[in-house]
Amino acid sequence: MVPLIRIRSKDGNFRFEVNPMDDGSVLAQKIIGSTVEADPNTITISNKPTAGGEVLLSALQGRTITNLGFKHGDMFFVSYKPTGDSAAPPSAPPAPSTSDTPPKVSDSPVKRVWETVKEDPVDDYWRARDGKIPRARDTQFCKHGPNGMCDYCMPLEPYDSKYHADHNIKHLSFHSYIRKLAPQKPGQQTSSASSLPPLDPITYRAKVPCPSGSHPPYPAGICSKCQPSAITLQSQAFRMVDHLEFSSPELIDRFLGSWRTTGNQRFGWLIGHYAPYEEVPMGIKAIVEAIHEPPQDGELDGLSLELPWDDEKRIEELAKDARGQQIVGYIFTDLTPEAKDRSKSVCKRHADSFYLSSLETLFAARLQLNHPTPTKASRTGVYSSRLVTAVLSGTPDGAIDVQAYMVSEQACAMVDADMVEPSVDPNIVRLKEEEEGRYVPDVFFRFKNEYGFDVKQSAKPAFPVEYMIVTLTHGFPTTPSPAFLSTSFSIENRPGVEEQDVSSVIADLGRLKAGEVAFSQGGARTKDLVKYLSDWHLLAYLGTVGLLGPDDMKVLAQSVTSPNVDDPK
Repeated sequence: MVPLIRIRSKDGNFRFEVNPMDDGSVLAQKIIGSTVEADPNTITISNKPTAGGEVLLSALQGRTITNLGFKHGDMFFVSYKPTGDSAAPPSAPPAPSTSDTPPKVSDSPVKRVWETVKEDPVDDYWRARDGKIPRARDTQFCKHGPNGMCDYCMPLEPYDSKYHADHNIKHLSFHSYIRKLAPQKPGQQTSSASSLPPLDPITYRAKVPCPSGSHPPYPAGICSKCQPSAITLQSQAFRMVDHLEFSSPELIDRFLGSWRTTGNQRFGWLIGHYAPYEEVPMGIKAIVEAIHEPPQDGELDGLSLELPWDDEKRIEELAKDARGQQIVGYIFTDLTPEAKDRSKSVCKRHADSFYLSSLETLFAARLQLNHPTPTKASRTGVYSSRLVTAVLSGTPDGAIDVQAYMVSEQACAMVDADMVEPSVDPNIVRLKEEEEGRYVPDVFFRFKNEYGFDVKQSAKPAFPVEYMIVTLTHGFPTTPSPAFLSTSFSIENRPGVEEQDVSSVIADLGRLKAGEVAFSQGGARTKDLVKYLSDWHLLAYLGTVGLLGPDDMKVLAQSVTSPNVDDPK
């Protein structure tokens, strides 16, 4: 049977017979022939009747009907602009077209936004795997041999709800969530027009200009076509990062040094990378290799810092040179010693108080908006963020522990739309009043009342901050293997506590006889020198004193973070 492809446009409904091995341009020519005075360069095709997901007709060029994923009976929606709407030089009018010579489609396929995205290596890792959860043969229910398989032992999908409940996993991992939205079938081509990215970033801004074009753009006018829909807040089903791992306990100990000396709170950027986390189906963990402290003014009950900070670009480049590190999050302290025992810290954050205040939550949302995640799963090429928020605070027994969080995509969209603000009560987020230039739609949240019934309540004027928070697990590796071998060099931006001095660096290099060491020869002296140089804070400082040029700094950063010192590749 020859497949039939259905096309709907403003010119009517059409059916075209196509051979599965035909090039997409064959279908494109038939679509062009069905239009009336269409500009071929503006023709788009989509598998959705409403706006969103359109691709240029020229994108079909160079792919067979089978590779495009088109099947018998599929319906696609075509839109275009008439030739009269296209600007053309008056001296060169278009040649009259005939039915025998329809306009040609561009020879080079147009790449869509998400196809040009360069994803993180951890995304490439999970895209190359099916992510299914293996199960052993059930001795009670399986009746087949060791090489057989049945419903009781076949692998589970990575988003299986029963598996997550049994293993106390609160959120789906990002790639499990993608698989749930768009399950992959054998031989399916994810780049086809019938398999568009499953994610669209949330936005609560009024559309400017209005798609209907019937009134002036907001705030001069607004209608149902351009105003955002009502919002129902709900806990996010997935998380972009599942686990936060510090490569060494010394990172936390060194970060706490300033607070132990001055009593002032501290803030630091987490430098590291993302890696697969096998404890969660298709999970991702952020591995922290260093903590960089920007200029800040700490106080007993808070701190202030300037964002964006002046050295941000240089630090990002240095981290990239150090074997592909990047900013994976940030950490801050909220510590107060107990009055009776100064060796213990007050437990401020607990179930009867708060875990992340409304001010901290909206601050996290703003930073996540500044660090979007590039992904091929989104129509825009970016979606949400993998920036982790870590808090060092007191525990019920007076110790100090790390808590890791992220904020939801809904929270980021509400901050982007300038519709929320923090409250004096750390558990409450306030909705801002609507004014010129700020449209605030109806906002609701759901909860179970004292009788166990699901209740929907208006979020005006305020709602609980817990609807915005996503929790992560955290920990340390059982066998530490940090990228930076030393943490002994003085930490930056700690005036009066630790000072960085170029003369001390030169003295240390002289003591280690750096001029006599050849990396290619190896030996104990080489390892001592590499261990001294393999310090994030030292590398960051060397980039500011002019001892080494930019190219030399790149080589140094690569060499001292190499897994094999004798063969830094």
